[in-house]
Amino acid sequence: MKKNEKYVITINRELGSGGRTVGRLLSQRLQVKYYDKALIEQLTQKFGLSVDEIERVKGQKKTWWNEFNSYYKVLISTAKPMEAETMISNKILFETEKKILTTLADEESCVVAGRSGFLVFRDHPNHLNIFIEASMEHRIERLMRKKNILRDEAFAIISQVDKDRETFIQKYDDTSRYDTRNYHLIINMDELSEEGAVDVIMSYINAQNK
Repeated sequence: MKKNEKYVITINRELGSGGRTVGRLLSQRLQVKYYDKALIEQLTQKFGLSVDEIERVKGQKKTWWNEFNSYYKVLISTAKPMEAETMISNKILFETEKKILTTLADEESCVVAGRSGFLVFRDHPNHLNIFIEASMEHRIERLMRKKNILRDEAFAIISQVDKDRETFIQKYDDTSRYDTRNYHLIINMDELSEEGAVDVIMSYINAQNK
């Protein structure tokens, strides 16, 4: 990945590994935008954006964010409450999220956490795919602390999310999120803090840009 050109860093992670925090801290260290599940779902489901609408936005002279803000104000002022909460099918949702992410990445360099980033940006000319993992015990303990839940509940949540995320990927491509060939860098968090993981990533990036 070349730092002096527009780039995308994707952070795919296991639930309970701390990967989302790593992504946010990395974006701060690099001073670039950070996008995750919360933002992308807000842009798609809550405000009813579609692939066609995104293409219209891209065709305008204004920037993505200026145009989106204008679109949002009009939508909220004219739509009925249920219309503003329109849900779309999984396939359309995936294509819409992909279009949103690639549009945002066209604007400027960014870090993308989750949202199948390794799949969405695998053909991007300047990208870095990272996978953040941890042992099951590490993940369980972290989720227990974060959500204040018991061990059995934490294990059940992690197991279900792992299954759902793998199923989601296999719907759209003949690969696995656990296939190491999908990533440039894999980091195990068992002996690392989130800041420590960012240090590892920065060292990797700097080594590529010597």
